[in-house]
Amino acid sequence: MGHHSIEIKQEKFEFTSRSKMVSIILLVAGLVLSAIGIFQIKGSHDHPNPQTHVESAVPGDTHGEHTVTMQHEEHVKPWTARVWANMLVNSYYFLLFGVGALFFVALNYAANAGWSILVKRVAEGISAYIPIGLILLMIALIFGGSQLYHWLHYEHQALKDGAEGFDKILEGKSGFLNSKFLFLGVPLFVLIWYTFRIILRRLSLKEDEEGGTRIFLLSEKLSAAFLVIFGFSFSIIAWLVIMSVDAHWYSTIFAVNNFAVLFVTSTTIIVFFTLYLKSKGYLELVSEEILHDLGKFMFAFCIFWAYTWLAQFLLIWYANIHEEVVYYHIRLHGYFRPIFFINLFMNFFIPLILLMTRNAKRKPMSLIIAGSIILVGHWIDIFLMIMPGTVGTGAGIGPLEIGMPMAFAGLFIYVALNAISKANMYAINHPYIMESATYDVGP
Repeated sequence: MGHHSIEIKQEKFEFTSRSKMVSIILLVAGLVLSAIGIFQIKGSHDHPNPQTHVESAVPGDTHGEHTVTMQHEEHVKPWTARVWANMLVNSYYFLLFGVGALFFVALNYAANAGWSILVKRVAEGISAYIPIGLILLMIALIFGGSQLYHWLHYEHQALKDGAEGFDKILEGKSGFLNSKFLFLGVPLFVLIWYTFRIILRRLSLKEDEEGGTRIFLLSEKLSAAFLVIFGFSFSIIAWLVIMSVDAHWYSTIFAVNNFAVLFVTSTTIIVFFTLYLKSKGYLELVSEEILHDLGKFMFAFCIFWAYTWLAQFLLIWYANIHEEVVYYHIRLHGYFRPIFFINLFMNFFIPLILLMTRNAKRKPMSLIIAGSIILVGHWIDIFLMIMPGTVGTGAGIGPLEIGMPMAFAGLFIYVALNAISKANMYAINHPYIMESATYDVGP
């Protein structure tokens, strides 16, 4: 197909009142379900089961400083801990979508890629959620931090070596695990990311008027700088916000695994928004070829996630070091055991089978089915990272766990679609726009 046969017209998404109402209804329904779940949890806490369940310590662990990490006594967990843990799960998870969309834009600039330009404005719109996501995450950290991170209590005890209650591991990590890093470092890093987003977005819109290559080359340099900063800062946030709920445990591959979650879910979200806009008559130039490449990212990073997940699990299982096996002990026993294996199937085996063929990556229905499983599966993945260390045996899947993701989804969809409606759907003066419009991956 020659370039002369394709005309790229300016088009702008209209965020209709009906579309707004759908996202608002989803938000309100989620809030109602969450409220029901909160009252249900409070009621069960007011009338507890007379049989208190306590997990035993790791077999063979004679180190008192580690034994405490495996004890989960339900009567000492306030009912609000489950509420704040759910808030952390969802605020972190949905923030990944916005940050991942920004990463997608920067990655394609730095890679000098042309195939993705037709969906660049979709990713830019999704990244508008970052400040909202940060606010919700900080609410969870500030108001629920004392119930989510036991090292926050230890920080204020100022115990000396040999004193009762002294924790050698937490003392050694105190330079990193402290309230200043949590309450100042996290927002600082995310605001730095969002600053890059603001600049890249403004340059993108200015390019529509100016054209040429000057703005593209500047955006390319900014994107390269962002990727370097993002690589370090995202690792720190993953360690501080998620890994530290099990503060006696650590994994050197944890941040890489979280990055895999970020990239596969944000790519899936870009696919979902693209398919929705195409169903409304927009983005007609986005071909099966582009969907195919997005589908390949989904497929590839399901495999990459499984690689990092298995590498982490097998190394810890084989070494059998008591500081490390505590993490998997609670996840492989009791309530969390079936969820542990469901997580693996939903995030690896099922997407692997569904997206294996070439045609599956090009068909909207295949992408929607596989993408839905990926999004639910990685919510469960984050749930497994957080709940055992914060709520323990008091965790569960109820109205709160269903309603809160619905509320976040409604808010996220509203913010993203509203941002998409503020600019032209196509970056019409981008140097590679015609390459994207005529893109062909071959047979």
